[in-house]
Order: sequence, then structure tokens, then C-alpha cells
Amino acid sequence: METIIDYFSTIPSSHRSLILVSGITFFWLLEYATPLFRFNYKKLKHAWPNIFFTLTTILVNFILAFILLLTSDWTIKNNFGVLQWLNLPLWATILLGVLLLDLTGAYVAHWVQHKIKPLWLFHLIHHTDNHVDTTTANRHHPGESIIRFVFTTLGVFILGAPVGILMLYQSLSVVCSQFNHANIRLPKNIDNMISWIIVSPDMHKVHHHYLLPYTDTNYGNIFSIWDRLFGTFAKIESKDLVYGVDSYPDVDSNTRIGKLLKLPFNGYRPPAGGKFD
Repeated sequence: METIIDYFSTIPSSHRSLILVSGITFFWLLEYATPLFRFNYKKLKHAWPNIFFTLTTILVNFILAFILLLTSDWTIKNNFGVLQWLNLPLWATILLGVLLLDLTGAYVAHWVQHKIKPLWLFHLIHHTDNHVDTTTANRHHPGESIIRFVFTTLGVFILGAPVGILMLYQSLSVVCSQFNHANIRLPKNIDNMISWIIVSPDMHKVHHHYLLPYTDTNYGNIFSIWDRLFGTFAKIESKDLVYGVDSYPDVDSNTRIGKLLKLPFNGYRPPAGGKFD
């Protein structure tokens, strides 16, 4: 465990980039082999805006990374935060750290963006992809990237998370997001088993259904425990899934990047809604 943390404490940017690119490449190829939906689209054309937003996400996080590092260093220096106050074995510290960073940096951040209208308008871009695949994972408006960064920084501060645990969490977060967005079909029993521990593809696809209340469920990224614990877990048959947002039928996978960037500033449209069966 010490070797793992030492590696992630000093992980080069090139290695982090390799994790990102390798994940997209692996799940991209897997989508050809075992697709959940056989979309009638040009895969490369669809990927372009998502890759653009992936690059803006990388840029935002690169520019602001010093804040995360300063926050982590300050907590360690001042013995501040949950992980600093608990005298746990290293393995338990790592597990708890990744779990709670996933709670604050992913689940809570995601939940808040669905509940606060101005934040939802930035998150909306992610949901307007009506051909959800592994490239959708980082389809985030630059404004949303900043919002998520704030929550991750808050998590690091509350937890007193060392850099090694932070970088391990971010690496796992990237790969898990690519996995649960991937347009892949797993055997149903395997997907169900996976979803008791981590967010599986079928579990997360529910969140991308175009109607409420399904859009407001399954917020998790790495661990599924948070949705089950806080009552936001839901299921829907894959055959009934329709991707997108009901109140934005004019915005989809083919929408120009310029329009997507302006979308948060065009005003709020209330959802049509719906009911569980």
C-alpha cells in the first residue's frame, strides 16, 4: 500500500494523461464489441464535442491544481481533517479517504448541481448527449469543471487528504466515469453484482434518462453506496431508456460547441417531469 501511495504522491502528468487516454481507448473499443445500443451515428463526429469538453476540463483542473495541493499540504502540516485525527492503518486510511472524496467531490457535487438551478444550467450540457458513450464521461461545461473542483477541494480540506490519496481518487474517478458511461452491455447478473459496490453501466444510464424523476437518481460515480444510503437509487429497463433532457429537445449530441458553451446563460427551462411506474 505504501508503494501505491508513494507512486500517486508523485505521479507525473504524463502518467495521468495516459490513464485518461487508455481508459477512453479501452472502453471505446469495447463499445464496438458489445454495445448496449447500436446507435445510428458517426462515432467520431459524436466524440468531437465531448473530447473538446474533456480538454477544457483538463485545462481547468491543471490551472487550479495548485489550490488542491496547497489545501492538502496545509491540512497535513496543521494535522487538520478527519484522516489526520483518526489513527487508522494505511489501508483503512486509503479506503476511507477515497470513499469520502467520492462522497464530497462526486455524489454531493452532482446532487447539488441538480437541485440548484444556476448550477444545473452548467451541468445540463452533460445531459444533452443523446448518444451516451464513454466519451460522454467528461462532457462538462468549463463552469461545471470549476464547480466540481470547489467540492473536491472542500473534500480535501475536511478530510485532510494527503496528495497520494487525492491523486489515487482522481485516477479512479476518471476510469470509473468512463466505465459507467460506456455504451457496453454486461450480463445482467454481473452488472447487478457490480452495482452493489461500484456504479455499473446499467445503474448510471438510469441517470441519463430524459425524464424526471429518473434524471434525479443514481448520482454516484465510483461507489454505489451513497445512492443506496441516501435513497437516490433507481432502476429502469435498458429498453425503456431515452437519453437527453425533456425540456431541451432542441439540444443534442450534434449541437455546436458554441451553443453548448452559451447554454447556461440562456435561462432556465422547467422539466416536464414524470412518475415512477
